[in-house]
Amino acid sequence: MSNPLRQRALRLLAQREHARAELKRKLAPHAEANGHSEEQLEALLDDLVARRLLSDARYAEMRVSVRGSRYGNARLAQELKQTGVAPEEAAVALAEAGDELARARSVWIRKFSALPTEASERAKQIRFLMSRGFSSDTIRRVLRGEAAEEREEE
Repeated sequence: MSNPLRQRALRLLAQREHARAELKRKLAPHAEANGHSEEQLEALLDDLVARRLLSDARYAEMRVSVRGSRYGNARLAQELKQTGVAPEEAAVALAEAGDELARARSVWIRKFSALPTEASERAKQIRFLMSRGFSSDTIRRVLRGEAAEEREEE
């Protein structure tokens, strides 16, 4: 395989983890410009996977750990799907993300800190948490104050 293409791939992987599909998308224009076929690009990616330099599971784990404190499981799963991570690998990474209720409560406290007293304020808080990708059940529990009650009991 071409040295410049491999070097570009290694440079990208040295900066941060990449999903296979994401790295392929970034390398494709350079492969075409240098006269490499898609098969050669796939061979390079297969070699990087075989050498454990490229891993969708590791990418999913990193992505969830970085963004998990701000976003819910639905949003994280969608982001992983968009970058080409297999649903099984995304599910494993999300399972290790921790309690979604605790994360939602933390996000909610940073933004609002008080339970809503009016319907319009409640709707605003619901929309905010939904935009962050938290499930409706989790949002309902946060706005009922269940997460705070669980902490007080411990």
